[in-house]
Amino acid sequence: MTNAALPEVTVAILGCGNRGGDVYARHLADQGARVTHLVDPRPVRLAEVAARHGLAPEACFPDWDAFFALGRVADAVVIATPDDAHVQPCLRALALDYDVLLEKPICLAEAELDALLQAEARSAGGVTVCHVLRTTPFFREVRAVLDSGRLGQLVGIQHAENVAYWHYAHSFVRGNWRASPPAAPFVLAKSCHDLDLLRWFAGAPPSRVDSQGGLHHFRPEHAPPEASDRCVTCRVQDCPYDARRIYGSRPPDAWPNTVLTAGGQSLSEALDTGPYGDCVYLGKNNVADHQTVGVTFENGVTASLSVSAFTHNNTRTLKLLGTHGELRGQMELGQLEVHDFRSGRVETWTVEATGNHGGGDSGLVAAWLDHLRGQAARPTPLSESIDSHRMAFAAERSRLG
Repeated sequence: MTNAALPEVTVAILGCGNRGGDVYARHLADQGARVTHLVDPRPVRLAEVAARHGLAPEACFPDWDAFFALGRVADAVVIATPDDAHVQPCLRALALDYDVLLEKPICLAEAELDALLQAEARSAGGVTVCHVLRTTPFFREVRAVLDSGRLGQLVGIQHAENVAYWHYAHSFVRGNWRASPPAAPFVLAKSCHDLDLLRWFAGAPPSRVDSQGGLHHFRPEHAPPEASDRCVTCRVQDCPYDARRIYGSRPPDAWPNTVLTAGGQSLSEALDTGPYGDCVYLGKNNVADHQTVGVTFENGVTASLSVSAFTHNNTRTLKLLGTHGELRGQMELGQLEVHDFRSGRVETWTVEATGNHGGGDSGLVAAWLDHLRGQAARPTPLSESIDSHRMAFAAERSRLG
């Protein structure tokens, strides 16, 4: 069925940052939905995204109160506001029976998970959390191997999120997720995707969580003696976190550079005056840069997650350990390997792993649109999605305590 033959779906975007304005709005339009309303407090950014979708000024709002005052004017809403502003607009949307695509993390306080579940139960709408990795070809293939029975009974999972040194510096030292609060803690902001995968593969709720980790490196005492407060005036020659090198070596029209230039700023202006030109050793960040999490699930499956800034590549690696076989995977390259203990055979193959989040962004939007069009169930029930957050909150309590 072509897009032209599909029922039209109208969507409002609340939060026109990188995820809302650049990712979800684009994929929705590309897949046949129509973006009808925008909400963002930044006039220049609002006008920039509105121009892409041919929206008049009266379809753009500086805050969600003004938008929700219209009543129900679209089929669904995307909520991609800052981390600490997800729950309230979601509750307002559910009260109007909207279907919601909710950017992660869901919330910053664990009690709000139950409040959201209760609101969804009262609504004709519902919530799909943006756990995009479930819809990647790579992890769908992992799930297919698990479901095939080739591994026997699943006993253990070893999973690593390799954040990459430059990505951590961008998002968690200089970016919006450098301080918690107001942003989510590192394990929630960065790894609720991974905790959701552990929950999906284990096939049961978590029963026990423990964690260790901390902020090891990005601290004032580790700054080179000759370091400046901004990279553009710094004389240190071999700093791996030099913003001039990180952003100057990447395409200007792709992430992460588009985060710096959103709203019409040039890259040089952003590095001269904005947070992305700050020295990483100024002490403006407080989230962990290396953390490990252990989880036991109710069915006895155990899992370990390692999430670290100190890797050269930006990828996920995993092992699924079963009674009859072992699966190994590397997401960035799409590589999968299964060792069959019964036959002794080893099978290796490659899965498509291109696109944002390995194709997960477009895959999630496609699955959500199928649901909105009545062609499929919701990608993941909210009641299951929140388990990733319960694990993250428990991990952070364990790490700090």
